[in-house]
Amino acid sequence: MSTTASGSTATTLTLPVRVGQEGRASTVRLLFKNRMAVLGAAVVVVWIIVAALAPLIAPYDPIDQDVRARLSAPSAVHWLGTDGLGRDVFSRLLYGGRVSLQVAAVVVAVASIVGTVYGGAAGFFGRWLDEGAMRIVDMVLAFPSLILAMAIAAALGPSIQNSMLAMLAVWWPPYARLARGQVLSLKSRDFVTAARALGTPEGTILLRHLLPNSVAPILVLMTMDFGNAIIITAALSFLGLGAVPPTPEWGAMVAEGRELMQQWWISTFPGLAIFTVAMACNFVGDGLRDTIDPRSRSRQ
Repeated sequence: MSTTASGSTATTLTLPVRVGQEGRASTVRLLFKNRMAVLGAAVVVVWIIVAALAPLIAPYDPIDQDVRARLSAPSAVHWLGTDGLGRDVFSRLLYGGRVSLQVAAVVVAVASIVGTVYGGAAGFFGRWLDEGAMRIVDMVLAFPSLILAMAIAAALGPSIQNSMLAMLAVWWPPYARLARGQVLSLKSRDFVTAARALGTPEGTILLRHLLPNSVAPILVLMTMDFGNAIIITAALSFLGLGAVPPTPEWGAMVAEGRELMQQWWISTFPGLAIFTVAMACNFVGDGLRDTIDPRSRSRQ
């Protein structure tokens, strides 16, 4: 190979890396200019830190009962009061965050990976594989996600693990549909044609070239889905299909206080926790979408 050809090759290989780095830096700068996105990210990070440090922060064991102090209002002894069995609401709220956040993180992470690979493969290989794969996606999406998750969780039995499986069964199709659309729009691009001309295997083109270039919209969906997963997890536990007593979980805590209207603190504080995390995730997702979308970027 001549010197000119080698120089040309070096330029071709290094330029996209530099542009990609500059693009990521620009995206981060624009994201930090979005105050609501920064606020949402701060709220989520605070909740994650608090949940991780729950054993160090919580003043009481979340399952210890003190019948003499049952239904106590918020005070210096019990900052957020106690429930019907005398358990400290503040301690249960912190430990409940560990359960809710972990379930949401696992469900979103696994569903996004499975759905992205599934939909990306369907869109890339096309023909009968695409047709059959998308019909399965349509079948799952034909049912409301909460109703289908409830049915699966009820069939499996109440537990955190079964509620996670139920959510995973209904959570991956949106990622599959989004990834398929992204791959269909990218697979005719010049860089895919060049990869094929160089003899790159089809699977490598999909995994190393197409799916990484489809990450941006999937990341936005993951961010918003994290808040939705918190809500669905709480809903299943509220209905008795998720966490089993005495496990502290936000939805189960709201269910414990639904008949104790005078003891408002039992359900109010876990409800506020669900609300703050869900809203914060929506703020971050909206900020990411506005930052990544070229039309929104041009307006900014």
